[in-house]
Amino acid sequence: MVKVDPTLSPSALLPAIKRMWQLSAEKILKLESSWTPEKGSPVFTVDGLYTSRGWTEWTQGFQFGASILQFDSTGDEQFLAIGRAHTLQLMATHVTHTGVHDHGFNNVSTYGNLLRLLTEGRIAPDPWEKNFYQFALKASGAVQASRWSTIHGGGGYIYSFNGPHSLFVDTIRSLRSLAIAHRLGHVLTAENDCRISLLDRLIEHAAATAHYSIYYGEGRDSYDLRGRTVHEAVFNRNDGRFRCPSSQQGYSPFSTWTRGLAWAICGFAEQLEFLDTLTEPNLDSIRAIMRRAAEATCDFYLAHTPTCGVPYWDTGAPQLHRLGHYLDCPAQPFNEFEPVDSSAAAIAAQGFLRLGRYLKNTTYFQAGLTILRTLLAEPYLSTNPHHQGLLLHSVYHRPNGWDYIPPGQKVPCGESCMWGDYHLRELALLVERLVHARPYLTFWC
Repeated sequence: MVKVDPTLSPSALLPAIKRMWQLSAEKILKLESSWTPEKGSPVFTVDGLYTSRGWTEWTQGFQFGASILQFDSTGDEQFLAIGRAHTLQLMATHVTHTGVHDHGFNNVSTYGNLLRLLTEGRIAPDPWEKNFYQFALKASGAVQASRWSTIHGGGGYIYSFNGPHSLFVDTIRSLRSLAIAHRLGHVLTAENDCRISLLDRLIEHAAATAHYSIYYGEGRDSYDLRGRTVHEAVFNRNDGRFRCPSSQQGYSPFSTWTRGLAWAICGFAEQLEFLDTLTEPNLDSIRAIMRRAAEATCDFYLAHTPTCGVPYWDTGAPQLHRLGHYLDCPAQPFNEFEPVDSSAAAIAAQGFLRLGRYLKNTTYFQAGLTILRTLLAEPYLSTNPHHQGLLLHSVYHRPNGWDYIPPGQKVPCGESCMWGDYHLRELALLVERLVHARPYLTFWC
């Protein structure tokens, strides 16, 4: 289990964070000099160089959002220029993309970060620029909310790119797009000018995710461990009834794909923060649902992750037993049997910090700092100037065999991904702002 350091302070991490931003600048500029839009969105590295993988273009917002975060931390205007220009030129199709559940990834990481910087006064005020970002975020939230499937007995969910039958745990973090659009006063308008509340859809999706994607040790099936997370919940679209758990990127429906677990930890935590900014009545019930899911997933992560805070890619991965007592020592990214996933650690750490702060839970908060300390050092931080990635030892799709296995190794290792790099930067920025008493980092403004 994770060995949480109760003495670690946010300020103690500042030297390592500064080093990370220095490396980050080099990585962004290296990718910028070699990447062209015709290649598609960069997804993960192969032998140190970013490449695309046609599935959905869900990582482009992380690419451009990385430059915006770099400016946010360092004030270096060249990165703001890169993020602004690419958002204007290439992100419009993501705003109106009706075929994916990824709006909270692509559009909040770009338009959302830029709007936040404008609101904070970090960018010179320009009413037209502000209106442009707000308009994009309103549209994005409505488009995301339109991907709607109903559940037998009430409620519903934003369905994944697999189709109307599919609820992905990942989408809990795409609720950011609905949250921002609602905060900006927007609604989804449907047939006969029916006005649909984006907040209502956010709440219903979060409740469905907490109920169908998270386990609570209550005997739901033979593998019901509290906090266990399933990647996909499948529904019969003829009547809206739940049919079974499933998994696209995990090992099985009855084990936990750890990046899905991390999305849940982070997504529920930040939605709890968001709910506390609202004045609408009758939110106590959804707060309780979200808190229960957040605490259960955090506790599961702490209990089923090696001491350093970096998990293996799935808690039921079939060769884990060959690593012996792997939970009683740091993760081994160069082992012969199963890969680790540092991107899951970067996502989860932010959730631990947010939930720890929200609940005033020292264990959760210190867990977030402990994981960050691990990621800011070798072998996870990429110091090779020829490697385009920032955070090493991430995994994209182990079942499909998409991840690069270096010569001499038996499992994927030593490579990076867009979401892992982005979330390490976002995590570092969150801690940096806490130390320097700057505005608390939120996805809304």
